[in-house]
Amino acid sequence: MKRLAAALLVLSSCFALPACARNERLVDVQVQNQDTGYTLPRLPYSGRDYIEGRPGHRFAVTLQNLTGERVLAVVSVDGVNAISGQTAGSSQAGYVLDPWQRIEVQGWRKSYSDIAEFYFTDLPDSYAARTGRPANVGVIGVAAFRERRYSPPPYQPMPQIGRADSPYAESRAQNRPAAPAADAAKSAESAAGAARSGSYGYEPRRERELAAQELGTGHGERRYDPVTQTVFERAGSRPNQVTSLFYDSYEALVSKGVLPTRGYGYPSQPQAFPIGFAPDPQY
Repeated sequence: MKRLAAALLVLSSCFALPACARNERLVDVQVQNQDTGYTLPRLPYSGRDYIEGRPGHRFAVTLQNLTGERVLAVVSVDGVNAISGQTAGSSQAGYVLDPWQRIEVQGWRKSYSDIAEFYFTDLPDSYAARTGRPANVGVIGVAAFRERRYSPPPYQPMPQIGRADSPYAESRAQNRPAAPAADAAKSAESAAGAARSGSYGYEPRRERELAAQELGTGHGERRYDPVTQTVFERAGSRPNQVTSLFYDSYEALVSKGVLPTRGYGYPSQPQAFPIGFAPDPQY
């Protein structure tokens, strides 16, 4: 059963997630067509991963924890948090995956017991567009976080009391050499220098261009999909992994150059006298 983590942490100081994430591989992210049962293949193009969506088909975002620890996965669809419905941010609520656990996020969470199914639809019918937020339609995102771990405090022995009632204690104290003043000054100076050392750097922000979009994700039928609530403290404010999967219709992906044209490779306009020579026979 999926477990829901409340958003308990402060906002990250880095706004462009791809620029600040460390891109560890904590969670495998796939998109499954719920009507056919097949995982949609990724189509790498120009530094992005695309998938082809079919209008009317339901889909789910599958998350597989690749670690032996709990991780938190914040899921966004079309720039909207899949749990809260807010405009997505990495500091918001997400799904907590137990070690090696696999779950399917099948829709917009409506309560602890049900969701509204994801399905591909025309952009004006998408949930983001119908709630006045069409700017980020066409991308599925996951921001994954490690859990904070607390190490036990170091062992500290109990303080000891030295007694001065021994006949030799006073003589030993008198014969003990004093620390040279120069050495003491040098130690203080080195300690001050160590305290001054250290600096913090921030990675630059990057901007990503938005492409024209035809397909979006709709707010589908309600279905039973229970979760429980748990507490998860993130190891840091920046996500350890950010994954983005872009999607669109077949026609839009062809126009963007992501997919080739289906068919026999006929030219877009027929030619009366195409230039060429006689090819070799094929059999």
